[in-house]
Amino acid sequence: YLASEEGASLAVKIVSVFNRNPVKGLPLIHAAVLVLNEETGQVEALIEGGSLTAIRTGAGSGAATDQLARADAKRLAIIGAGVQAATQTEAVCAVREIEEVRVYAPNTEQVQAFIQAHRGKGHIPEKLIASSDASKALLGADIVCTATTSTEPVFADADLAAGCHINAVGSYTPEMCEIPMESLGRARIYVGSLQAAGAESGEIVQGQANGAIKTEALIELGQALADTSLGRQSTDEVTLFKSVGVAVQDAAAGRLALENARKMGLGQEISL
Repeated sequence: YLASEEGASLAVKIVSVFNRNPVKGLPLIHAAVLVLNEETGQVEALIEGGSLTAIRTGAGSGAATDQLARADAKRLAIIGAGVQAATQTEAVCAVREIEEVRVYAPNTEQVQAFIQAHRGKGHIPEKLIASSDASKALLGADIVCTATTSTEPVFADADLAAGCHINAVGSYTPEMCEIPMESLGRARIYVGSLQAAGAESGEIVQGQANGAIKTEALIELGQALADTSLGRQSTDEVTLFKSVGVAVQDAAAGRLALENARKMGLGQEISL
């Protein structure tokens, strides 16, 4: 449940994760969001949750990038080529004038399909380049987005340029970890939710356990948005936004999707 100046939102999200789905040609994650009337509890909408989650996650990274990335950032590196990578790219390109996007994922066919689907779309530039490895993707990158299900770092700290901003969105269990501990140790770290990050994010859990991260140094993105003095401190500083699921964001996204669907005449109405 979310109550804000814009109104109230009430929703329930159901998520399933089946690790063998990709080999069957199915998404790793399936999800559904039920939007409920905040006054009566009546079901108002059933929304496909995978796409909504990707859009919501992208929006969070867009807000973080707008607040934390250098104003002159022009080169973007994307590690991963799935649904989350797509919305990360769209969000970053919406808030910075990105001239070049380099994409790396182990599945080269998936990378090529990603490039063909998103080149020149909206704010995304025509210059989308397939990189043969993560090191080449990160070369000179001003912004890096990681959107994988990896249990080990997907790039080397030595490849990370000074002044880079990172959006890390892929790891969502304590066992997963996309970011090197060395990078976590030198980055100014922002999270969507201190409570959720401490329970779900492998980077935060593992970093705290081995001393790479001081819990008291973590900053919630909402705090930085409200107080700009908590943002980037220098042009050479590495900033990192670690995204995890935040229930109130799902509720707000579900309500907004329903409102827009009604305005645009989308969806199907049924009787329950």
